Amino acid sequence: MKTRRILTIVLLVGVLVSMTLSGCAKKQPVTIKIGGVGPVTGEAATYGKSTQNGFEMLVAEVNAKGGVLGKQIETTFGDDKGDPTEAANVYQKLISQDKVVAIVGTVMSKCTLAGAPICQSSGIPMISPTSTNEKVTAVGDYIFRACFIDPFQGTVGANFAYNNLNARKAGVLFDNGNDYNKGLAEYFQKQFLALGGTITAFEAHPTGIIDFTPQLTKILAGKPDVIYCSDYYNDDGLMAKQARGLGFTGPFVGGDGWDSPDLFAIGGDAVNNSYFTNHFSKDDQRPEVQAFVKNYTAKYGEAPDALAALAYDATGVLLQAIQNAGSTDGAKIRDAMKNIEYQGVSGIIKFDANRNPIKSAVLIKIENGKQVYAATVNP
Repeated sequence: MKTRRILTIVLLVGVLVSMTLSGCAKKQPVTIKIGGVGPVTGEAATYGKSTQNGFEMLVAEVNAKGGVLGKQIETTFGDDKGDPTEAANVYQKLISQDKVVAIVGTVMSKCTLAGAPICQSSGIPMISPTSTNEKVTAVGDYIFRACFIDPFQGTVGANFAYNNLNARKAGVLFDNGNDYNKGLAEYFQKQFLALGGTITAFEAHPTGIIDFTPQLTKILAGKPDVIYCSDYYNDDGLMAKQARGLGFTGPFVGGDGWDSPDLFAIGGDAVNNSYFTNHFSKDDQRPEVQAFVKNYTAKYGEAPDALAALAYDATGVLLQAIQNAGSTDGAKIRDAMKNIEYQGVSGIIKFDANRNPIKSAVLIKIENGKQVYAATVNP
């Protein structure tokens, strides 16, 4: 009798264990969740839409080939609206509620700097496609980027203005409330002066204004050969129109913030004879670039810009790191990213000790309302 009771208990325990293990097996995730962040609405909406397109396109391609670690990639994309407070909320939600294992984002440096500390403290790897301010990766060792940084970009702009455009006097106009704009302006000024050039005026403007006449008047009083505008496309277009209205006929030079299909719509003919540093050119004849341009255009009805290309590459880097790590553990993904060498459409991406990529820049000219490849500058 006692033996029978013991056997019954053993059988019951076995059934319970089996049920428990079965329940645990069912709860195992069948997808790998990653997040994306960008300004889909707000002052830089075209950037966010391009970023989301590149992010989702790469994931779709990877899923079509079987996914990563035998699992499909599940995505959630959050709109930070170009606002740091919104960005912090989006990052927090992706990590706390959506339970993502890593994040691609965001676009604007001021927003990335709001989200990066949240990822760092949570042990969630993140890679910004386009935030160029050098402070971004200084937040911590879980923070990466797919783009070159402002010191390189501002320096390249100054070298191009001095050596290629033969400019000896330059005016500088920038948004003082944006780390990206201010950083580019400062690095341009530093290098242009080091080359022997003169800065006719170094003018800051408050965020949100649409009349730049006071600042431009001061700049033009010194008769500059070139004006460096480090803002985003919406301000740059207005600056160009107003500067032309005041009689300026020389070239403008700027950063990758000029890269938007809306630039010409805002600035019209005034933005012709402008140059800007960028991460990618759709005219690059490498096979992988032309395949990307063809597929992106077929999918979205327009050619990709640098924002789309960098988001595509950043997502590729992240998913390759998960595959290399053989795990969705944050620390293992981070370590795999540090050692990666990824062939992207924006070039080969491998990271230095500060998790910044070592890569080339291209110079794009605005000519007859279109972007035309001008030059490539190596690091």
